[in-house]
Amino acid sequence: MTTEAPGTDARPARSAAPHVALFATCITDTMKPSVPIATVKLLERLGCRVSFPMKQTCCGQIMTNTGYYKEALPAVRNYADTFGEYDYIVGPSGSCVGSVREQHVMLAQDAGDEGLATAAGAVASRTYELTEFIVDVLGVTDVGAYFPHRVTYHPTCHSMRIAKVGDRPLQLLRAVRGIDLVDLPKAEQCCGFGGTFSVKNSEVSVAMASDKARHVRSTDAEFLVAGDHACLMNIGGVLHRQRAGIKTIHLAEILASTEEDQR
Repeated sequence: MTTEAPGTDARPARSAAPHVALFATCITDTMKPSVPIATVKLLERLGCRVSFPMKQTCCGQIMTNTGYYKEALPAVRNYADTFGEYDYIVGPSGSCVGSVREQHVMLAQDAGDEGLATAAGAVASRTYELTEFIVDVLGVTDVGAYFPHRVTYHPTCHSMRIAKVGDRPLQLLRAVRGIDLVDLPKAEQCCGFGGTFSVKNSEVSVAMASDKARHVRSTDAEFLVAGDHACLMNIGGVLHRQRAGIKTIHLAEILASTEEDQR
């Protein structure tokens, strides 16, 4: 992976290998850096050249969802500027990718900045959630992963309802060698995180997370997997307090895992 400092010409040279800009996202970069590291490992194993533009920051989703449209605009401008020269931008988060694709143009239009709206729309059209990119762009469903554990999958709300990743994560998980993938009861129900929802409606959020944890425990899984680390943190916190013995793991970490890693 290459890193690109602010102010440099980040235009990737053309080659046979897809050149991908990693959109690490705030929460994984800060709270679980093993996730973007796994994403790079996986993409490089699949033949991609991966760069990490150093100018990237927050996508602005929390400000937007809280109604601070004006305050979110600098994040939109920075995203369009940072990633504007790349053919592919890939992020390990349906939530953040969904925000880029569904909110950035809206924010620019709300501010009356049609130039920014055009730029934001162009970049958003080239922004992919990780499993989308692997299945739809690379045309791969078996990434050569090995993970010999009992696992259950939580489809996060934003990945399903905004990014609309569909069954792509499950396609990839089913092809993992050694995995025992079990269905999660009421998988479509929200875990209660919802960004600022968990702060503004803490009692409701705790009840929702407790319901989700109960369903996870009923599967006897060793690991709970999802494509958004924020949701894993929320559910994982409940599981930890309950001493359930169930670990949380990001989808990228399973897909990047090989037989050598499991030794």
